[in-house]
Amino acid sequence: MLSYPHIDPVIFSLGPLHIRWYGLMYVLGFLAAYLLVRYQAKKFHWQELDAHLDNLNLSIILGVILGGRIGYVLFYNPGYYLQHPLEIFATWQGGMSFHGGCIGVLAAGFFYCRRTGLDYWKGADLYVVTVPIGLGLGRIGNFINGELFGRTTELPWGMVFPGGGPLPRHPSQLYEALLEGVLLFVILWTVKEKTWQQKKAWPHGTMVVLFLILYGILRFCVEFVRQPDPQLGKVLLGLTMGQLLSLGMILLGLLLYVVRRKASSAS
Repeated sequence: MLSYPHIDPVIFSLGPLHIRWYGLMYVLGFLAAYLLVRYQAKKFHWQELDAHLDNLNLSIILGVILGGRIGYVLFYNPGYYLQHPLEIFATWQGGMSFHGGCIGVLAAGFFYCRRTGLDYWKGADLYVVTVPIGLGLGRIGNFINGELFGRTTELPWGMVFPGGGPLPRHPSQLYEALLEGVLLFVILWTVKEKTWQQKKAWPHGTMVVLFLILYGILRFCVEFVRQPDPQLGKVLLGLTMGQLLSLGMILLGLLLYVVRRKASSAS
């Protein structure tokens, strides 16, 4: 059994203002996405995206926050928030859904590109390959907070988490940081670098398809060792809410693949 490294989730405080590691991870994730998308826009000589990048990034950040919060409220705890509607806005208490955030990003990017005339799928491909960086950092933030830990285990790297009782548990946050963060980023970035400009074989939107399917598979697998949300438990056929939503992502990715291939053939 490994010892859980007790790290103060608050980096420092300025009076009533607390700067937390989890919030810093969000900032670093957004910054990494911004810099890498700008790098790609310049590399592929897409000056139009470079000119819109600041405003587009702001729209996407809002999409992540609003989508993540609304997704958590609707997917994971609707009964509680129906009884306490004002707490929907209390984001500092925690409660963000990646699947909701994903929907929020796709919607925010779509409406911005539709309003400005940017190529949505082309831009989405450049953005989506940077998403695993934020995912990995966010899971490290979860680990520091001692939240979203795994199920009990007898494996030698199990840890006793502060809020997880006396038994050692899977450090599932670290599994997700490695799989949904490091591994997924390496795969997406490598595929994008090799194939992004091959428009006939790889229509724009392919990287979004690959992200949806791969993330869905990785998250579905990790959920087998991650502790289900206590207010939900296993939702349907022994599956958790995270697994059901991940299956939805996989199906959406497959459907999008068919749609984008047909659109590419038609053009």
